[in-house]
Amino acid sequence: MTGCVYLIGAGPGDPGLLTLKAKRYLEQSDVVIYDRLVTKEILAFVSSQAEQIYVGKETNQHTVAQEEINALLIEKALSGHIVSRLKGGDPFVFGRGSEEALALVAKEIPFEIVPGISSAIAVPAYAGIPLTHRTLASGFHVITGHECFHSSEIPWETVALSSQTLVILMGIGHLQKIVKKLAFHGRSLDTPVAIIRWGTTTKQEVIVGTLLTIAALAEEFQIKPPSVIVVGEVVRLRDKLQWFEPLMEASR
Repeated sequence: MTGCVYLIGAGPGDPGLLTLKAKRYLEQSDVVIYDRLVTKEILAFVSSQAEQIYVGKETNQHTVAQEEINALLIEKALSGHIVSRLKGGDPFVFGRGSEEALALVAKEIPFEIVPGISSAIAVPAYAGIPLTHRTLASGFHVITGHECFHSSEIPWETVALSSQTLVILMGIGHLQKIVKKLAFHGRSLDTPVAIIRWGTTTKQEVIVGTLLTIAALAEEFQIKPPSVIVVGEVVRLRDKLQWFEPLMEASR
């Protein structure tokens, strides 16, 4: 008898942001296949009887290739197991969840998508940076910095000249190139930029600069993944709206 697969978003890091549906499915699963950014607090919801399989990926270092992950999901489901594929953030926001879902469709394996809170919105919020504001930005763009220089799909001219907020995920490794692209296509070098590392967790750290200074600041503070980059006038609101760091300080 064929089992089923739940493609679950674990959220951005804070276990309190995991959805109730995700928690329920994790408790019911026979097998949980999880990524690097899934925290031990979230894995604590998994039954002690369940098999846990780590398939984490880091920059330039993949523990398990994507094709192997697809094959693993298929193998476990065809063995009759209830499988949870647990991903940081949301499975359909740069999580390759669609590729895994298509692999399941090809084998006629039942699946369900359980959305998670994306780091694209949660991490800036925990840094006190709203992505929209009535007088500063009426919308926002979300792009991947990891693959953006291997693709012609990102309309840099539009992104650079837009007054909307720009959120870049997985972009630290290409930060200098991103800055140059935005500046070349007309974004002002005075545009505020924030980088939030380990957002929504107790390890959260935030640096703020401008398009001109942010690359040097990131190098000075040795900012590494996982980090979210926010570009736009809304970054200026952090001075008044930051709430998470004071909360952490008060709890120590």
